Amino acid sequence: MKNRTSASAALTMIAALFLASCASSEEAPPVEESAIGTTAESEMLASWDLDGLDATQIITQLDEAPVAERPEGLIASVEPDELVVTDGSGVETRLPLPEDEMYVAVAPFRERTHECYFHSLTTCLGELGDADVQVKFETDEGEVLLDEARRTYDNGFVGLWLPRGVEGVLTIEQDGDVGSVDIATNSADDPTCITGLQLS
Repeated sequence: MKNRTSASAALTMIAALFLASCASSEEAPPVEESAIGTTAESEMLASWDLDGLDATQIITQLDEAPVAERPEGLIASVEPDELVVTDGSGVETRLPLPEDEMYVAVAPFRERTHECYFHSLTTCLGELGDADVQVKFETDEGEVLLDEARRTYDNGFVGLWLPRGVEGVLTIEQDGDVGSVDIATNSADDPTCITGLQLS
């Protein structure tokens, strides 16, 4: 009798665990787990002086920083919809980008470039750092969304916030040399790191 009672209790516990595992993903996680995760992410960002900043502020701070002052051991990757920040301890946090804008980093070059798809704010290096350039972006419909003088960051990139849902041609001129490249901000598969714009 005792064996039957024990077996019944065990089956009841197994069934309860099974049902709990099938609970809706919309249910909030236990407070303890959520707090630990949030604290770890916050502490990681705080250790790099990024705590309290949103994705746009972190992108600006890291991309515009002098190369010599880039934080070693921190990886900050710009994807079309979010900024992914990871450190050497394996802690990762994802911060949403604005719903109406996408960040595209462009490194014009003459002789030297590198392959890239999602821009790394801490490791990507372009050829032309601190260079005066003229930047123009015209949509396929003929609308000029950007036409202004800019200066590349110390890492050789120009950072552009472009409206989502557009396709067009980006043209950059520097010291009489000109280069163009197609850019799209339509989906989560669009690149945020443009390194194929060669000046000639």
